[in-house]
Amino acid sequence: MSATDLTDLVRRADVCAVAVADTFRGDGEILANPIGTIAMIGGRLARATWEPDLLMTDGEAGLIANDEATPAKGDRIIETWNPYRRMFDVVWSGRRHVMMGATQVDQHGNQNIAGLGGTPTQPKTQLLGFRGAPGNTINDTTSYFVAAHGPRVFVPKVDVVTGIGYDRAAELGPVAARFHEIRRVVSNLGVFDFETPDHRMRVRSLHPGVTIDEVVEATGFELAIPEDVPTSRLPSPEELRLLSEVIDPAGTRFKEVPDPA
Repeated sequence: MSATDLTDLVRRADVCAVAVADTFRGDGEILANPIGTIAMIGGRLARATWEPDLLMTDGEAGLIANDEATPAKGDRIIETWNPYRRMFDVVWSGRRHVMMGATQVDQHGNQNIAGLGGTPTQPKTQLLGFRGAPGNTINDTTSYFVAAHGPRVFVPKVDVVTGIGYDRAAELGPVAARFHEIRRVVSNLGVFDFETPDHRMRVRSLHPGVTIDEVVEATGFELAIPEDVPTSRLPSPEELRLLSEVIDPAGTRFKEVPDPA
């Protein structure tokens, strides 16, 4: 398959799935806990290729060996059980990489999934709540996936801090924040990290066809922008085959991230 042929076949959701998979590169034998459609698809892709030792949760109490992102309950291959109490042992040890969503995220990686507007105790819009976000972010490597990059998501200041960013982690000190790492933010426009001296969000790559002006307009704060911003990589032919035939044959990823108009 030529590079031209591959470019014609790859869709924006495929690029997002590969970018998610790359966030798990080098993690080795830890618990990978991707939450959401493309997050789960990308996590499965990482384990089916370069990270075969990743342990993958089924979202309940099982660790499963399936490459398919959403196998039917009766088709799940259970590697071992991970009951509620043991899950906290894993969470508190730093041996986990969780990828969550973010209703809001700011320039230092603080995340909000609890509520919008009003006050923390009386928001105008009630969302999921804090869930496990505080414990996730302070104890484990954390990444975020945002399906619709816009200025109401990438905000100067989140309304409620559920996931702890680099500025707040620094205030806690090195002992409390010894496992803290916000590794990546993957959106439908690009990939972002915090590998700057002040841990401010930086553009790591832009998805094919996306311009830096488009990303700046869709972001509510000033991004760190390198002189040369690379293009997010395309899936290899084998990765594209795995996505289409094994991991997500139903094409659920295209519903979360449709092709640009």
